[in-house]
Amino acid sequence: MLTQTFTVINPTGFHVRPAKTFVQAANGFPCKVTLLNKGKKANGKSSIGLLTLGIAQHDEVTLEIDGEQEEQAMEALGALLTQMYE
Repeated sequence: MLTQTFTVINPTGFHVRPAKTFVQAANGFPCKVTLLNKGKKANGKSSIGLLTLGIAQHDEVTLEIDGEQEEQAMEALGALLTQMYE
């Protein structure tokens, strides 16, 4: 299992568009993807789950990845957490 913390820089946080993009990318990997924010945990392959975390700008989100291709998933999904969306 890999675990890493990322700081969200998007001014509007992790709203519907970035959540959808993240879930689509996460579903491309065979591993288990979990996000943690402020004591809450969600399946990284569920848009509704991600939105319930209420991720805002400057939040430090922990990404846990377990299974096949975890290194590739961490790199790709971590980048999505720290990019800007319009």
